[in-house]
Amino acid sequence: MRGLAAQFYTYLCRSKPRKVRSPNNSSSFSPKDELSIEKDAERKVGWLLKFIFAGTATAVGFQLLPYMGDNLIQQSVSLLQVKDPLFKRMGASRLARFAIDDQRRKKILEMGGAEELLNMLSNAKDDQTRKAALKALSALSALDEAAAALHQAGAISVIRSVPDPVDNQDIARYKSDLVKRFEDLRYD
Repeated sequence: MRGLAAQFYTYLCRSKPRKVRSPNNSSSFSPKDELSIEKDAERKVGWLLKFIFAGTATAVGFQLLPYMGDNLIQQSVSLLQVKDPLFKRMGASRLARFAIDDQRRKKILEMGGAEELLNMLSNAKDDQTRKAALKALSALSALDEAAAALHQAGAISVIRSVPDPVDNQDIARYKSDLVKRFEDLRYD
């Protein structure tokens, strides 16, 4: 077969024919060596492909899924400014989930989340929106600094002006918890 390839190459290139060693004359490689070289090459290529995939997945993850970062908190605060109550509820729900430690509560406060939640609560037309806003305010008010900022923004009057619905006890519970929190801090 190699002889045929050499003749074909000679025919195509019109140059001096080269001598091709037959596999029997070759003493440098054995079939076992060739198999081990092929396996080694396949293993290295496999690892290379794994690293390329892992790098691509990491890059996509950082671009598309910025969970729990400042970017997502900012997006949640921005959702509170939209006119659609569904988006407002989604933003308030996110902020309620993010407000789990003091560092994140401070970040929400710095980004203007407290004022936006109060605006959302005062302009809410349905109970679901009120409930989402009160839940987020309740989670945010666990930080004394946030409670002071809410008090300065007039949260007590806004919270007390929320009507008590008959069928939704969660609103009444969040409302009473917030009023009690402000009373405990002597902001009443």
